[in-house]
Amino acid sequence: MIQTPDPGPGERDRGDGRRGGSDGGPSVLERLYVALIDDDEDHGRGELPDEVVDEVPGNAAKQVTALTLQKAGDLVVDAKTVLAWLISAVGAPAGLTGLLVPIREAGSMLPQVLLVPFVRRLAVRKWVWVAGAALQAGCVVAMAVIAATLTGVAAGAGILAALAVFALARSLSSIASKDVLGRTVPKGSRGQVNGYATVGAGVAAITVGVGIQVLGGDEVGAATIAWLLAGAGVAWVLAGGVFATIRETPGEHDRTASGEAVTGAVALLRTDAPFRRFVVARTLLLTSALTPPFVVSLSSEHAGAGLAGLGAFVISSGVASLVGGRMWGRFADRSARRTMIAAAASSSAIVLGFLAVLRLEGAAEVAWLYPATYLLLALAHTGARIGRKTYVVDLAAGNRRTDYVAVSNTAMGVLLLATGVITSAVAALGVEAAILLLAVLGLAGVAVSRSLPEVSQTR
Repeated sequence: MIQTPDPGPGERDRGDGRRGGSDGGPSVLERLYVALIDDDEDHGRGELPDEVVDEVPGNAAKQVTALTLQKAGDLVVDAKTVLAWLISAVGAPAGLTGLLVPIREAGSMLPQVLLVPFVRRLAVRKWVWVAGAALQAGCVVAMAVIAATLTGVAAGAGILAALAVFALARSLSSIASKDVLGRTVPKGSRGQVNGYATVGAGVAAITVGVGIQVLGGDEVGAATIAWLLAGAGVAWVLAGGVFATIRETPGEHDRTASGEAVTGAVALLRTDAPFRRFVVARTLLLTSALTPPFVVSLSSEHAGAGLAGLGAFVISSGVASLVGGRMWGRFADRSARRTMIAAAASSSAIVLGFLAVLRLEGAAEVAWLYPATYLLLALAHTGARIGRKTYVVDLAAGNRRTDYVAVSNTAMGVLLLATGVITSAVAALGVEAAILLLAVLGLAGVAVSRSLPEVSQTR
């Protein structure tokens, strides 16, 4: 590691996580890092560039802050809850609601493999994330304007168009975030960075949910959601500003990367067995992601939850993030593989328990059953997200990590669409049948996740 002289008594903390307290001791960020992050300095930091080692506390804090702001914005652009309510509030055709989740999720995943050559040429990747954040902010503000000025089909089509561009912008941030995390935070701490960001998002979700209940009363109209969207746009602007200050040194890159990089990246699915199993396992973790809309649908059908139910589901999501973020983050740093197993098993158990309760007489009309189930699924989904994000970052380094992230997300987009079509078809037999299928997929996810190699910082 590069040796630097001890700070003199006149040097003050520069606020970036490096040493420099007025007494020559650790900075505020260093003390926070030691207090909050379970980091064994004898492991993991040796993989980082020498110039970044002393920047770890500041880089971790900045990524937690930026990711928290991003996740707070995501709560307002949630296709499963807020945007679904917005489509109804502006009087758009109900059929447009079914396009929200596929556009939001698949749109952010499918293009990523095509971005591989562009990203591989860059020695510093944080600016890709910042550009994605700026574009997402613009799209969210556009949604706010549409919600405030248009109604009917025009409003619905405008919201979907803005969401499509938003999803494409998100693919930039997604592909860059894992690279930056891997380059600036050591193995053994990465899951906790994602976990604390999730905790911050949980606080934001609870605040937003309570605000909806207080400001919106019994009904949440388009004007209320338009203001929420505008606030989300500000969150993304702030997130980009914070992320831009991360200390990232030039890393592995290929200035001659071309379309052949795409071909080589896709070939990973055929030649790299551990990576292929990870992609399959990640797909089977969809139980916690695809079941909540069906829970909301059953809530509307049996418990009479209209627009007034929006706040309860947002709050449930926030509580899950607040409770699960730190817990799952620490678990993922010990074993991202076991975190994925636990998340998949929990999701299936929750779904099967929910279906069993629904068979009881009168249970379907109990209003609190649905937000409670949503809360438990959101808690399991928090584990699934943190586990698989940590696993793919720990699985490889350099440009190989870029390839893994891009290919897994693109493959996930394709498989998400296929799974969505299958579950929608099964849902024709009844919502309960679709939920049961997702529970079975979760159990299969347990088996596949168990076959993955251990790649995390086990302690």
